[in-house]
Amino acid sequence: MSQYFEVHPETPQPRLVRRAVEIIRAGGLVAYPSGTTYALGCGLGEKAAVERIRALRQLDERHHFTLACRDLSDIGSYTRMDNTAFRLLKAHTPGPYTFVLRATAEVPRRLQHSRRRTVGIRVPDHPVARAILTELGEPLTTSTLLLPDEDYPMTDPADIRDRIGRQLDAVIDAGPGGLEPSTVVDLSGEAPQVLRHGAGDADVFES
Repeated sequence: MSQYFEVHPETPQPRLVRRAVEIIRAGGLVAYPSGTTYALGCGLGEKAAVERIRALRQLDERHHFTLACRDLSDIGSYTRMDNTAFRLLKAHTPGPYTFVLRATAEVPRRLQHSRRRTVGIRVPDHPVARAILTELGEPLTTSTLLLPDEDYPMTDPADIRDRIGRQLDAVIDAGPGGLEPSTVVDLSGEAPQVLRHGAGDADVFES
């Protein structure tokens, strides 16, 4: 059974954040609040943990994972962006958006789009997620906690523990999560393209 941490949603306890990060650094898989929905997260280089996410969600090799980053400087280490993309990211991060950008060599090939060599990037605005990323010092590989054959992500941390706790190493309870995932915007081409409408306002990218 996974460890279960009840973390304050606005002022997360440093001791619990450190314990969660220790689990991630040891190759563990955690459920955490992303600012939109609850998500599954693991260390950037943890291939086995990524495969656990695939098995839990029954994802095939075509599924694209997202990197949850601490800030713009983190994004700059893992992606290539032009001035337009930089301005858009500066204006809309942190927030409920995932941006698709060209990946650098710092991103494991298995996390990149197989042909386009892009990767999705997110800067969460949830205090708990941000505290974890700050303590970790590198991005999380992450995916929405949406189980097979279900229409909506899991929102109740206690339910997450009861239903799939044996398949996780930790559940980070910061209160109820949302139902709507992030808005996905592709910034790897000549003009922004909205790939998925979600919690973030997409109008600014479609005008």
